[in-house]
Amino acid sequence: MRKIYPDAAAALDGLLKDGMLIHSGGFGLSGIPGALIAAIRDAGVKDLTVVSNNAGIDGAGLGLLLETRQIRKMISSYVGENKTFAQQFLAGELEIEFNPQGTLAERIRAGGAGIPAFFTKTGYGTQVAEGKETREFDGEHYVMERGIFADLAVIHAWKADTEGNLVFRKTARNFNPMMATAAKVTVVQVEHLVEAGQIDPDHIHTPGIYVQRIVKLPADYEKRIEQRTTRKRVTDVNPANSNVA
Repeated sequence: MRKIYPDAAAALDGLLKDGMLIHSGGFGLSGIPGALIAAIRDAGVKDLTVVSNNAGIDGAGLGLLLETRQIRKMISSYVGENKTFAQQFLAGELEIEFNPQGTLAERIRAGGAGIPAFFTKTGYGTQVAEGKETREFDGEHYVMERGIFADLAVIHAWKADTEGNLVFRKTARNFNPMMATAAKVTVVQVEHLVEAGQIDPDHIHTPGIYVQRIVKLPADYEKRIEQRTTRKRVTDVNPANSNVA
């Protein structure tokens, strides 16, 4: 099976349709499939339901699809960095299904594992539980949550081989691995592409059986930082504290 495609548009060709459910990996701007999101925008599909921990920021990540009003519904945990999202939601133009972050992660993992639903204590007695089945087990109350299996998953990986075996790097190993398992088709953008067999099997995070299409990112692909936090440099200007004679 040929998995390598020349660019993001080619990798998504024939997969996109109005009204589909899409997993989009990443946390903030870390590990987001930016090139694939841009290609979805350019394809013009609409009425999308997108599952993502957050909605990107204005002008980046899923913010691109919000600006073009291609997203009808977000299933998310945190969306506080996107003014466009807030404006559309408050105007009644965007539907949101909020999930506690751990619950969202487990819903995706369950979808990939073929588990249709599970029970969790998280959210019981709150608005999160409204309209959902609840049960009591051993004197404790639980809320039933449904697993999520998407039409398409778009994810970002640090390295892949030509068979689709994936390695994620640091914080970018967030929602990407579980989303790769929980969709009919998984398309991945990668920073480094090597031949099959060149990744140590013990280093593989996602087996290639879950990946159908791969696009290699250009060397100058920009990985944006959502919030840069640095510590001020301390300069000692007191000669008395100097070791210089």
